[in-house]
Amino acid sequence: MTSSSSKGPPEKLGMGEFEIIAKFFAPLATDPGAFGLKDDVASVQPRAGHELILKTDAIVAGVHFLPGDPADLVARKALRVNLSDLAAKGAEPAGYLLSLSLSAQTQTEWIARFAQGLAEDQKVFAISLLGGDTTSTSGPTTVSVTAVGWMPLGTIPRRSGAKPGDLVFVSGSIGDAGAGLALLKGEKTAPQKARDALVSRYRLPQPRLALGLALRGLARATIDVSDGLLADLGHIAQTSGVRISIEASAVPLSPSLVEVQGKDQAAIVRAATAGDDYEIAFTAPAAQRDAVMQAAAQTNTPVTEIGRVEAGEGAVLLDTVGNEISVSRTGYTHF
Repeated sequence: MTSSSSKGPPEKLGMGEFEIIAKFFAPLATDPGAFGLKDDVASVQPRAGHELILKTDAIVAGVHFLPGDPADLVARKALRVNLSDLAAKGAEPAGYLLSLSLSAQTQTEWIARFAQGLAEDQKVFAISLLGGDTTSTSGPTTVSVTAVGWMPLGTIPRRSGAKPGDLVFVSGSIGDAGAGLALLKGEKTAPQKARDALVSRYRLPQPRLALGLALRGLARATIDVSDGLLADLGHIAQTSGVRISIEASAVPLSPSLVEVQGKDQAAIVRAATAGDDYEIAFTAPAAQRDAVMQAAAQTNTPVTEIGRVEAGEGAVLLDTVGNEISVSRTGYTHF
């Protein structure tokens, strides 16, 4: 994580940028190629027969996390939303880069807890910080992570791989994170147990890395569900030049979500368009249905068949008699 004289941390931290890096982030740079964060670059040794997989996502205070969210969970979410993209492609994580822009209100205690969260997840996912940058900003705190991974050469399941006749699947449950955010913003109320479960889904995504590895050679087109199930499957439909029909009644809802917002058609639409789920949505040939379910069982990951790929365009939700359900928006958009 490099430094320059024109980019210093907020003065109220009481330490310079190099001090921040040395105290909080250098201990996370356990990979030899990180050079202890004492150089301007990192080095990653190529793995024979594999290709490097890269993914960058930023999360911004007030947009992707709430200013009052615990700093360790902010760090873990920033890392995990990127690992989720690697999971969707069946990549094995190798490390990550971190760019951290701190607002003027940032306290030393916040950075310490942030670094602690990264340390915890580095143990969970067996990865190392490789490098990055630390700056101050007059705007909200922004965390940008670039995840680095490996996968066998030429095996990436692309968005463009869906074909008519494929089945459509999704891991886990849908809509929990959106409901958790609504609870944190005071837009909903819930019993404590359900509230805790839904808020946890918003603050701490669970990248489905084991499932992604198990789906190698089975899934044709994959995507992680970040903007919303309907929106993200729409990306696959557009890129593949197909129509994806989703049976609304098949969209998996958790017991906590059902307790808070029910399971009628309106609740399903909210869930399918809410975003921040970080599950894997994918298509696979019908002949691979049993193999997909076996992969789910082997990795202890719930997977639900929710629809099919057809000739046509777009992604749609269908009611119980096969009619298209009208939605006002398919998912989250920044602009």
